[in-house]
Amino acid sequence: MDPVLIDAASIRNLDLTPLRAWAGQPLGDLLDSGPILELNFDWPRESDDPRELSECPEPRLWALRADARFPWLPLLLERDQGSLVRHVAMIVPHSFSRSDGLRFDPQALELWITHRLMQLDDLCNDNGRPMRGNLSLMAAALGYELDAGFWSLLG
Repeated sequence: MDPVLIDAASIRNLDLTPLRAWAGQPLGDLLDSGPILELNFDWPRESDDPRELSECPEPRLWALRADARFPWLPLLLERDQGSLVRHVAMIVPHSFSRSDGLRFDPQALELWITHRLMQLDDLCNDNGRPMRGNLSLMAAALGYELDAGFWSLLG
């Protein structure tokens, strides 16, 4: 699958049209596709702008809108090229330094990932596609280690 380009006009207008092809698919098909969706943002910045993309308010707002509209999005975002981490960095407080890289605020990440795992577990189960293994891998890709008893709490 080709990467999905999120251009500046879409970002400025909070236009989710670039995700139209994904949004129009049955949820079961989306869940079966696995983490293959790559998002590329085309957001103009001055050459002397030291901010990372995830520190720019406009792309962050677009990502928040996409995350709210499509709660399944993190489960579909590819993990090897950084789409999942980039998306989560847009919506979860973090810090970034050239030497240490990206570091999520631990409490913010814990709250977001716990909420999202519960939400996606219900969504997957409601569609007859239990995916706890994949959900655990998604959490691990974000550097979050699940407690051994997490899934047993949910039944």
